[in-house]
Amino acid sequence: MSTSKKGFNLVHFILGLVLLVTGLVSFFNPLSSLVAIVVVFAVAALFEGIIQLVFRSRLHEYTGYKANSILVLGILDILIGLFLLFNMNFGLLALPYIFAIWFIIDSIGELIVSDVFKSSSNGYYWFKIVMNVLGLILGIMMLFNPIVSALTISFLVGFYFLTAGIDFIVTSF
Repeated sequence: MSTSKKGFNLVHFILGLVLLVTGLVSFFNPLSSLVAIVVVFAVAALFEGIIQLVFRSRLHEYTGYKANSILVLGILDILIGLFLLFNMNFGLLALPYIFAIWFIIDSIGELIVSDVFKSSSNGYYWFKIVMNVLGLILGIMMLFNPIVSALTISFLVGFYFLTAGIDFIVTSF
């Protein structure tokens, strides 16, 4: 069995911590201002989009794999982040739909590219599959129950960001 040690990825670790803390804040302060939630998630979307673009570039550089879906996901995440930052009132009204679509798109995209990880770590591959299936289910639930989603968005979004944070922290090592 051959083993190879990749370096520690500080950016993934920091993003994972930010997402993890954001998820915990959503759980423990469900009545906190939705404006703050929109701003935090907008910034997280921007960071995630930038990280995906950097990851796509490095993946292409090292493997030759173009990963166009990662490019599209990165651009969509950046657009979602900018939309939320500069259209706050609409962002508040559309919050359940925005996050539902975002979760669905991200989860599908991650499921599409998860086969890349199968050759390096079967355990991590299945971890990605489970996390993204959960994200997909969560997104569908939010899309078809927007009123319930609006009432419980702190918990739903908190769960998603906890799983995304854990994923980024695991990826960083």
